[in-house]
Amino acid sequence: MTESVVRNRFVKGASPLPEGTAETMAIPLAKAAGEPLARPAPAPSKAAAAKAPDPAPAPPPGELIEPGRALALSDFEPPEITAGERLMRLAYRLGVPGQALVAPFRKPPKPRLLATVESPLGGDRVAGMALRAGHFLIHGVKAPIAQVDFSAVARLTPPFERTVHGFAWLRDLEACAPRQQCTQTAERVLAAWLDANPAPTKGTAWKVGHAGQRLLGWLVHAPLILSGTDKRLRARTLAAMNETARWLDRNVGRADDRLEEVAGWCAIVAAGLLLPDGKPRRLYGEAGLARALGDLVGNDGGVLSRAPLDQMEAIGLLVDLRACYRAVRSDPPGSVETLLQMLVPPLLALTHGDGALGSWQGAGAVPQARLADLIKASGVRARPLRDARQWGYQRVAAGKSVLVFDAAPPPLARHARTGCASTLAFEFSAGPHRLVVNCGGAAFAGGLVPARIEQGLRATAAHSTLVLGDANSTAVLINGKLGTGVGEVEIDRRTVQTESGGAATRLEASHDGYASRFGLIHRRILILRDDGSELRGDDSLVPHKRKGQRGKVPYAIRFHLGPAVEVSLSGSGRGAGLALPDGSYWQFVAGDGTLEIEESLWVDGDGRPHPVQQLVLQGLVSRGGGNFSWLLKKMG
Repeated sequence: MTESVVRNRFVKGASPLPEGTAETMAIPLAKAAGEPLARPAPAPSKAAAAKAPDPAPAPPPGELIEPGRALALSDFEPPEITAGERLMRLAYRLGVPGQALVAPFRKPPKPRLLATVESPLGGDRVAGMALRAGHFLIHGVKAPIAQVDFSAVARLTPPFERTVHGFAWLRDLEACAPRQQCTQTAERVLAAWLDANPAPTKGTAWKVGHAGQRLLGWLVHAPLILSGTDKRLRARTLAAMNETARWLDRNVGRADDRLEEVAGWCAIVAAGLLLPDGKPRRLYGEAGLARALGDLVGNDGGVLSRAPLDQMEAIGLLVDLRACYRAVRSDPPGSVETLLQMLVPPLLALTHGDGALGSWQGAGAVPQARLADLIKASGVRARPLRDARQWGYQRVAAGKSVLVFDAAPPPLARHARTGCASTLAFEFSAGPHRLVVNCGGAAFAGGLVPARIEQGLRATAAHSTLVLGDANSTAVLINGKLGTGVGEVEIDRRTVQTESGGAATRLEASHDGYASRFGLIHRRILILRDDGSELRGDDSLVPHKRKGQRGKVPYAIRFHLGPAVEVSLSGSGRGAGLALPDGSYWQFVAGDGTLEIEESLWVDGDGRPHPVQQLVLQGLVSRGGGNFSWLLKKMG
């Protein structure tokens, strides 16, 4: 009997593997338990191949799963255009004005919009009502509009920067009431921003990502900011649109990361569609957008920052851009539709039984309603991607239980926004209730989550995994970046048969984040029964070299518990009972080590922190290695 197996190795920053280096094999069931991860054997020589017997027949379809390519980038081509259009695009890229290319002998047209955009994306009604009441509501924090410094050099926390300078509030305001009731508020905030930023300059307001989001927001929600009675403000706004579009033409390549660049290119394309004489700009923008999209995602559709919030932002940008094409009765490039189809399944892979997102790479538990609205607006109907190998997340749905496992290195520094040292962490839910979670919420720091604990929320200890020597598996730096640490992760996924005759999914992964400091490799095995009633875990530390070092080092295996879990230790001190609101009861049993209950923190999808508890299995382990087993089982 054989079993389904997928085996991959992820190397941080590695180039795509060449064709023919598949790391997949069928392994007999008898060798499943406890077998170490194996590296692919070298290809035989020609002489050996000639003497070798005929290969065994291939297994039936479905028993092998093709492996992924480590961080293999997608490839998108710009739309096909004529030779004349290529010449026009080249001239525009070299600085020739669009009006001179489209109608060189015609008087330049007055600034105006060519169409009205109807975006299917909705906003936050509560935040919009707060704006009408006179203040911003950002991740639970109220800030009076009159007291906000709109200047480009103002020191704002990242959530406030995105809202104030990216004009994300326009969507919320439009969602809270009929447009005519919101126009006055929109004009008030817009006028204050234009007064503080009369021309492009340096500062956070003129980061490429903020400028792109701002221009796209102005174009999509133009009726909200241009339908008032103040003709002077309308003229200033149209002039600001043209000026911002020209600034992006020259500066889009200076974006801090690929997602910011995509936001800039989307705004350039939208301006080319909706502003007069915009065809050269549109052609220029479509080519740049195709290149940026190819650098943004891997082959399975996951963004290279590995952050679900970035995945959602990318979907929102493309949905708005597609709405701009529809406004002028034009079809978007095939790359836009293709990428939307690619982006949705990996995002759904991180959802739990309650339909909300897990807490990965700085995200909070984005609620199901907000996620459902985004997916509906995308028009994509898809199932969760079970094995997002390039993105690095493994999902197992068994019965009413869902397991999500981080089995890849953290993102590279140039991709990370709120990068977390979360390698080999997992989250586990039973029905609508979360048993084991990560703290999450680093991306919301600056709201109700204090900015001073942002780095702590990105640390390994804020995730449900093993921590060695109270150190991060990957160095956590400032500004959301990551340093050295995990460089290679091996992952092995297979279906095994349990002792009782049932089936289970077995995930085995290892990382080298502690090899240089402590000389140890962390290997984790998770086995989830197909009925979802039992999760077995085994964390082992093995020497990086054949001969282990002397001495001992402290370890802690952390299990952050969901906000609705009531926990109590057993009398033996080796186990704990977990009670859920629906009356179900789970038992946690540990092997060696001391089991304790400690305080923890969990951040929801609105950026609100909640006090929770965590189970900590800790002790000292020899530098020669050690093994720690545990069991989470539903009782009754």
